Amino acid sequence: MSLNQDDFRPCIIIPCYNHGATLAAVLERLEPLALPCILVDDGSDAATQVPLREAAARHSWVTLLRLPVNRGKGAAVMHGLRAAARVGYSHALQVDADGQHRLEDAPRLLAAARREPGALISGRPVYDDSIPRARRWGRYITHVWVWIETLSLSLRDSMCGFRVYPLAPTVALLDRVRFGERMDFDTEIMVRLYRDGTPSRFIDTPVVYPADGISHFDALNDNLRISWMHTRLVCGMLMGLPRRLLPRGTEKHWARTEERRGLAGMRFMLWVWQRFGRRAFGWLLRPVVGVYWLTGGNQRRASRLWLSRVETRAVQLGVTLPAGLNSYRHFLRFGDAMLNKIAAWRGEIRIGHEIDFAPGAEAYLNHDPGRGKLILASHLGDIEASRALAQHHAGLTINALVFTEHARRFRQVMEEIAPQAGVNLMPVTDIGPETAMLLQQKLEAGEWVAIVGDRTAVGPQRGGGQRVTWSPFMGHLAPFPQGPFILAAALKSPVVMMTVLREQGRLVIHAGPLSDGQALPRKGRQQALQALTDRYAQWLEQMALRSPLDWFNFYDFWRLPPEQEAEC
Repeated sequence: MSLNQDDFRPCIIIPCYNHGATLAAVLERLEPLALPCILVDDGSDAATQVPLREAAARHSWVTLLRLPVNRGKGAAVMHGLRAAARVGYSHALQVDADGQHRLEDAPRLLAAARREPGALISGRPVYDDSIPRARRWGRYITHVWVWIETLSLSLRDSMCGFRVYPLAPTVALLDRVRFGERMDFDTEIMVRLYRDGTPSRFIDTPVVYPADGISHFDALNDNLRISWMHTRLVCGMLMGLPRRLLPRGTEKHWARTEERRGLAGMRFMLWVWQRFGRRAFGWLLRPVVGVYWLTGGNQRRASRLWLSRVETRAVQLGVTLPAGLNSYRHFLRFGDAMLNKIAAWRGEIRIGHEIDFAPGAEAYLNHDPGRGKLILASHLGDIEASRALAQHHAGLTINALVFTEHARRFRQVMEEIAPQAGVNLMPVTDIGPETAMLLQQKLEAGEWVAIVGDRTAVGPQRGGGQRVTWSPFMGHLAPFPQGPFILAAALKSPVVMMTVLREQGRLVIHAGPLSDGQALPRKGRQQALQALTDRYAQWLEQMALRSPLDWFNFYDFWRLPPEQEAEC
């Protein structure tokens, strides 16, 4: 549900447990806001119930709700949030009943919520010397865990109970997830809202701990609850992270896979790499890969299908395969490719050091400043090794044409961490005249253009449905997109096939010619296109048999997604 400023109808929610002595002052400070208030009595004792009832009777803008037994602050807040949503309010200002918040800052939080109605607006505590030292250190520890759980540094404080909730996404989340009901609630709801796409904004506000204040924090039990909450959230992060790295679902087109929070995740992983090195980064990826292998049923089945067809094809051709082929090692190899991706961005993979040319490959990849080159790559091996080529040839720029909006995030990350990488990402949704003209300019300037030829693009191409050519691959017909091969012929540029494989512990660049830049003939155009595709598929098969675990298409490669099958 989308929110806008015209729908802004806020209320106040106050969870209360045995805070009868401070409540009157809190209500007096809130009255100038002229907002309705839902006061939730969390099973207070008889002595507190009296002033609560009196406050509700004295203030017509206060509605008193009561839980029969004490369940915890989180339970009281959730009860109030659901009640507010049922009445029709759009936002809820949560305020603690103990008076430690500077309620005069409430208009600032409400104004921020009005400006950005889809965000969670939270106070960011500014403490004086009244805060207990143990509480201060505990907050710092929680901050670190939250940054890990969200793969982001944007949640600057998750424990402040002075905040404005957007009710629609919050209640929807409450209906879907079981939350802790005590002191663990404030942090968990913010983290899970963030993961669901609800951003948090923060406003500095003073917070004091009154000398005679009443605290219901149970040092043993609440710390155990908070520790269990962080354990759940970290496990959720590990299980969710691979969804940002691999496409999910064989029934869904690979390019339609969402990558929410992908940019923050990449930044976090880069931060680990920069601070602790490749070894620590590798250990971080190991549990991610392990969890994903256990939970990624579709990708695991696709991996096993791939390896089964590779083994059958190898028997047919009399080819000896590397030892130890199984889906788990296939996933681990993908994790290793992620390490190489970061290393390539950072310029840590160099020709002659971490990467070598296969015999004859270097001749096809020489750089002629006066003539561009079209590189036909694939999702076989470490594609990002093109960074090493740009470093190897002084002045070379490689433009990577990518058929997915995800490339925008990828490009943003690379521009931040490796602005001199020499690789420019060009996201497109189809191949039209504008794209061809732009690429022709790049080639005439002596630059290289890289495009993958093994995945069909998302959405229909101009002038009709998604066009593919079926070609034999690993003993079965597989669909290859026509676009890259038509583009190659239209640009009239030499086309070089390239991949980078891991062989005997080293990265090795393989390259070979596809065409010399001739245009497709008017007569027999389809046959010429079929011949190009067959040549590419045959070369891709030969390379894949050399290193089967380098295949990173984790879906059924031999069938089209349902929406394209209907068009064929």
